[in-house]
Formats: sequence, structure tokens, C-alpha cells
Amino acid sequence: MDDNQKDYTRRHFIKQSTLTSLALISLVNCTNKKKKEAETEVDDAGSLDLELDPKGYLDLPEGFSYKVISKSGEKMSDGLLVPGRPDGMGTFLDETEKVVIIRNHENGATTLEHSPFGPSNELMSEVDLDKLYDSGSGTNPGLGGTTTLIYDEEIEAVTEQYLSLAGTYRNCAGGVSPWGTWITCEEDVTKADGKQILEDHGYVFEVPMSAREMVEPVPIKALGRFNHEAVAVDPDSGCVYLTEDRHDGLIYRFIPNEKENLLAGGLLQALAIRDKNSLDTRNWEAPIVPRNVAMEVFWIDLDDVEAPEDDLRYRGFEAGAARFARGEGIWMGDGELFFACTNGGPENFGQVFKYKLSPKEGKENENEEPAMLELYAESNDKTVLHMCDNLTIAPWGDVLLCEDNGELNHIRGIDKDGNIYTLACNKSSKSELTGLVFSPSGKTLFVNVQENGDTVAITGPWERFNKSSV
Repeated sequence: MDDNQKDYTRRHFIKQSTLTSLALISLVNCTNKKKKEAETEVDDAGSLDLELDPKGYLDLPEGFSYKVISKSGEKMSDGLLVPGRPDGMGTFLDETEKVVIIRNHENGATTLEHSPFGPSNELMSEVDLDKLYDSGSGTNPGLGGTTTLIYDEEIEAVTEQYLSLAGTYRNCAGGVSPWGTWITCEEDVTKADGKQILEDHGYVFEVPMSAREMVEPVPIKALGRFNHEAVAVDPDSGCVYLTEDRHDGLIYRFIPNEKENLLAGGLLQALAIRDKNSLDTRNWEAPIVPRNVAMEVFWIDLDDVEAPEDDLRYRGFEAGAARFARGEGIWMGDGELFFACTNGGPENFGQVFKYKLSPKEGKENENEEPAMLELYAESNDKTVLHMCDNLTIAPWGDVLLCEDNGELNHIRGIDKDGNIYTLACNKSSKSELTGLVFSPSGKTLFVNVQENGDTVAITGPWERFNKSSV
């Protein structure tokens, strides 16, 4: 990637980050507003105002349309097949003004129906096994990894797609870096058995936006071995923040030795709350953590981060780190970080936390002006928040959230005035919607219908949501 492309990527990253603070102010207001509506038996579903899709696939507001741009099982440009179960995604702009989409696939090694190598892995003979992180001796390869798509917004079509990372397990979410890479995470801690499983899993990998073939699969072991979900990067300090999809997970921070070079190593830490040793933030048994009360944060250094016994979260909690209920989607804002805990709260409907970065984030003297954490929103009503997972910020500043509840899954939007609306409803299946992300231009919203194996592009009059343009 040349310097001009890197500069563009950083500018876009920072621009998107600064929108977060404005957008997520509305989430608490929305929670309080919808709670009052629920008390008066107002049916949130009655205010969705979506047009029914005659194809029974995806309901959208008037004036919006969708197009399935990639389906699992299709032949790709490299001769392999589009893998199934697409998950987290990131977008970039290349030198030809095309959109580069890097897409995760949440597969292990046994779901052959989702394999990029065919339903019997028959295409493995055409692949260099050295390009797979875990080749499974050629018979049991990891079927996760990432694909890279080149999308032309003018003709609304994918022009090329490739397998860009192979041999990994259950690539769930991740995050876009300011230096133009997709940081992809394994939500799996399977250990090598020396036979069909050749490598330990549970790591983070990096895929450059410029990759048009399988990259060398190098695990970034200093980021820890655990049930990874998503990451966010602070462009100022270079710190990386990581969520853990466990009912008793931690929130992690990685301070790199070299900014923009994660493979150079660094320090992995766990988030803790001052004067509240081993705080259980889940509020499952009692409202231990009240909403909108700022708590002073400090970070606990972790050792043995490759955790062969998958005990990093236990050791961190015993050392005083806070415990969270399935940390999933995460997004970096302007000096603030937001993350979702899918089944936190007394009803297990979900929580959203806000982390306000220290002005001295990641430095030795950061405790002079410590970071602060607060429970930003907690749902006691399915119509407010029902197990939201992936999240993104729209170009106009609203927060958009994907639900993952095994029922009727929506993309919910919350505007800066605290009004909730529904942008989409999956009518084709009970599958969660994943990988929610806008193109760099803001013209196209990409999302996956995971169990269908579809990647969808949504377009329409987005300016309708931008109140500043009215």
C-alpha cells in the first residue's frame, strides 16, 4: 500500500471514529424512552414502518432496496468457492476507487458444506498447504478465514473475490486498523492434537486490504489466546482493545511495542475498576453496576498470554479484572470506546458500555488522568435491545445494531435525538445479521445473512436520516 492510500485510510478511520460520540449519546436516551413506552404497552414493532418485501427476504423502508452480491458456494476468481457463514466485515477504498470488502467466515473444520474447497474438500489439491494456518494434514483444514471482495458501486456488483486468509477456525468479528488492514479474530480455542489439528487456535491475524491471494497466516500471539470476538484500535496511542465472547469474559487492551506493527509484540492487559476488585458487571443476580455512573479504570498486566489451558479470563478475574457477559461488537469513537455485551443485564437482553479514554492512554502516567467506564445502556425489554451483536456508525452519525436472538432479527437504528427506528428485518430465516459496515463513500450498507450464506448491499436515500442536511 502506498503512502497516499495509507493517508486516506487513516483519514477515513478517524472521520468515522469522531461520529461515534454524537451517535451513541442517543442510546441511553432511547433506552429510557422505550422503557416508558413499554410501560404504557406501546408496541415497538408497530412503529417499524418497513415495506414488506414481496420476495419475503429483507424488509426495508420505502425507497430502499437490497441486492445479494455474493452467495456461499459460488465460484470465486481464484477458482475456490465462497465459504459459508459470513460474519464480521471491514471496508476500504483502493486506488481505482473500488470498494475492498474483507469478510470473515465463522467455520471450524467439520462444516464441509461451508468449505471454500468444496463439499468434500476436493479443491485442496489446487491449494498450497503452506498458505493454510492449519491444513489439517490436507484432510481436515480450518474452514474459517477471510475472503476479499472488490465491489464496484457504480454497477452495484462484485467484480472479483478471493480467499485471503485460510486454515483458521471460526473467524467471527475483528476490526479495521488505521493502517489499512483487517484484524480478524478466531472465536475458538481448539488445541492441536498432532494428527488432524496441527495448530493451536484462539489467535488474531491481520489481512492487508491489498491482498488478492491467500496471505501468510501469522498469528499475533502477543494479543493473547482466548475466545476472541472483535477489536478496535485507538489511532492516537495505537492501543488495541479486544472483546471476549464468553459469559464470564474480560475486556483486554494491548499496548504495542511499535505503533502499526502488532507483530513486534507488546503488553496485554485486562480492564479493572478502581476500588471494586473483580467486579461482576453482568447484573445477573443484582444491579451491582448502576447505569450512567462513571467508574475509574486501571489495567492489570497479564502473563502467559498464550494460555494453553484457556484460563486467561480466570487468572485475570482472580487478579482483580472486571467480568463481562459476552463482549461482542466494539467501536472506537472520538476519545471514547463503546462495546456491547450480548446477554448482560437481569433479563439477559444486553448491555452497552462506554469507555472514555485517558488523555494519557497507554502511558506510564495514565493514572494521573484515568480512563472511565460506565454502563451506558441495559435492556429490560426486547423492544429496546435484544441481544445486539455487531454494530457500526452510519455516515450521518446514527448507531446501527444487528440483533442476534434466534427469533426475528433486525437492524436497529438510533438517531442523535434518541429516536429508534428499524432499518431492516430479516424475513428469510431466523439467522442473525452480521458484518454491518458502510462503504467508504457512505452510499452502500453491507450486511450478511449468516446462515443463508449471503452478503447483501443496501442502497437508498440515506440523506433522509441526515437531519443536518434538512
